[in-house]
Amino acid sequence: MSYDEQQLRIENMRLREEIDRISAMAAKYIGRQKPPMPMSSACPSAASSGTVDMMHRFLPVLPSASEMTSVPDFPLQSFLPSDVEKPLVMELAVASMEELYQVAEAGEPLWIMGSNGVEVIQHDIYLHRFPRGIGPTPAGLRSETSRYTGLVPMNPSSLVEVLMDMNQWAKMFPAMVSRVQTVEVLSTGIAGTYDGAIQLMFAEFHVPSPLVPTRESYFLRYSKRVDHTWVVVDVSIDSLHGNMSLRCRRRPSGCIIEEMSSGYSKVTWVEHIEADPREVHGMFQQYVNSGLAYGAARWICSLQRHCERMAAVLANNVPFGEMNVFPGAEGRSGMLKLVERMTNSFCGGVSASTAHTWVTLAGNSGADDIQVLIRKSMNDPGRPPGIVLSAATSLWLSLPPSRVFNFLRDERFRTQWDILSNSGVVEEVFHVAKGQVAGNSVSLLRVNPTNSTSNNMLILQECCTDESCSLVVYAPVDLTAMSTVLKGGDPDAVALLPSGFAVLPDGSQIGSSVNVGGARLKEVVSGGSLLTVTFQILVDHVPTARLSLGSVAKVNNLISNTVVYIKEALSKLPEDAVV
Repeated sequence: MSYDEQQLRIENMRLREEIDRISAMAAKYIGRQKPPMPMSSACPSAASSGTVDMMHRFLPVLPSASEMTSVPDFPLQSFLPSDVEKPLVMELAVASMEELYQVAEAGEPLWIMGSNGVEVIQHDIYLHRFPRGIGPTPAGLRSETSRYTGLVPMNPSSLVEVLMDMNQWAKMFPAMVSRVQTVEVLSTGIAGTYDGAIQLMFAEFHVPSPLVPTRESYFLRYSKRVDHTWVVVDVSIDSLHGNMSLRCRRRPSGCIIEEMSSGYSKVTWVEHIEADPREVHGMFQQYVNSGLAYGAARWICSLQRHCERMAAVLANNVPFGEMNVFPGAEGRSGMLKLVERMTNSFCGGVSASTAHTWVTLAGNSGADDIQVLIRKSMNDPGRPPGIVLSAATSLWLSLPPSRVFNFLRDERFRTQWDILSNSGVVEEVFHVAKGQVAGNSVSLLRVNPTNSTSNNMLILQECCTDESCSLVVYAPVDLTAMSTVLKGGDPDAVALLPSGFAVLPDGSQIGSSVNVGGARLKEVVSGGSLLTVTFQILVDHVPTARLSLGSVAKVNNLISNTVVYIKEALSKLPEDAVV
C-alpha cells in the first residue's frame, strides 16, 4: 500500500468517527429543539399585514425592518431534512469542513492569481481533488471563487459566536446580508460551546445598489474547533433533494480562524459560489464577475470595519468638540448603537432585496434612471412617523473609488453637492478615526455654525472604505437629542432617516497593497467607480396621508441635481485637492 493510500484510509477512519460522534450528539439534542415556527406566523404575508390596503397603485410599500429579516414565502418544508436524511446532512457537514480546511491551506496549482489580483480556483483541479462534493454545477450557474486573509481585532471564540448567532451575524455584515433566519438547529455543540454546532440557515446576500439582484440560499453552517483553530463552513443542501432550480448555491465556503497571541484572530476566508449571472445590470457586470461583489475580500474587510468601529467609538475618551460633552462609557456605547443603526438602515434600504419592489423613474435631462419606493412609518422605533420616500440611482464615474470616496466624505467639499447645506459653512465638531486606514471614521458635522437660528441641527456621519466597497452614510440629528445620547440617554429614541453613497470599483482596477499591523490592505488607485446615491426623505408627517406626485417629482429633482453637482465638482477638482 502506498503512503497516499495509507493516509487516505487513516483520514477516512477519522471522518467516520467524527460522523458517528456528531450523529449520536444530534440524536441527543434534536429531540429537545423547539419545532420551527410555521411560516404563517413567522412571516405574515403582505395581504394579512395591512400594508396592502395603504399601498398606492403607482408605488409599492417598503416593509418594516422587522419584516425584512424574515424568510420569504418559499417551500421551506422541502429544505427541512427528514429523520432519514439527517445522517446524510451530518456527513455532508463534516465532509465540507474537511474540504474547506484543505482548500484554504492549498497553494498552486489549485489556487492561481486571477487577472484582477484576486486568487481563484482552477475548476478542473478542484473537481479532480474533490470529485464528490455537492454534484455538478447546474445549468445556467457560473462558478465564483476567491480567498482572502486578514487580521481581525476579536478573539476566535467571540468571532465564532457572532458567526453562529443569526442576529449578530446580520448586524456584523449589513452591507452584505439583507435577511437571515435559522431554519432548524441540528446540533447545539459540545458543553455550551459552538464546537460541533450545526444549523440549517436561510440568507439573502446583497450589494448596496438596486441594480444588482440579491442571492438567496439555504445552507448548512457547521463550526468545529481543532486545537487552537476554528473552522466555520457553509454548504448548500439542495443536492440532497435534487433541487437544481435555485439561482445561487454555496459549495464549501467559510473561514479558518487562528488564535493569535495579541488577542487578534487570523482569518482565512474562502468563497466558492455558483450563481446565475443574468439579471445583473450591465453597469455592474464586471464588478460582480471580478469576485469583488460577493467575494472573500468583502467578508474579511466588512468584519474588520465592524470591529474597528466598536473599538474606536467605545475606547475614545475625548470631548465632543464645542458641544462641551464628555461622554462616559454609556454615552460612547449609545453613540455606537446610533451609528450602527444608521448604517444598517442605509444598507438594508438600498439593496435589491426581494422584500423591496423598486419602481423606475426616468432621470431628468437624460440622466440615469432613478429607483423609488415608499414606506409608511407608523410605530417604527427610530424612525419619524409619516410617509418616507426612498430614492436611489447608480452611475459610472471615470475616477478611481478612492478619489470619489475622499471627496464625498470631506466636509470641506460638502457644500458643492449637498443642496441642504450649499448656502452655509460645514464644520466638523467631532471626529473619531476607526483603525489605521485613512477615511474610516465617525464624525459629527454642523451646518451654518455662525447662524444662531439654524445651528441646532447636526449631521451624524460614518465613513468606511476598503478595496471592495466604500460607504458614506449620514443623517441629520437634533443637537438636543444628540447631547442626551452622549450623556447616557436612550439612542433608540433618536429618529433617523439615513442617506448616503456607496462607492464600488467597476472591476477594472489596479490596486496598491500596503501592510498595516500585519494585515494586507489594498487601496484601489485606478479604474472607474460605480456610485450609488440614496436619499430617504420624509414627505409627509401623517402616515395615512396619500403621497402626491408632486412629492415624487421633488425627490426626483433632488437626486438628479445632486448627481449633476457631484459630476461637476469632481471634474473641476484639482488632483491634489483630496487627501
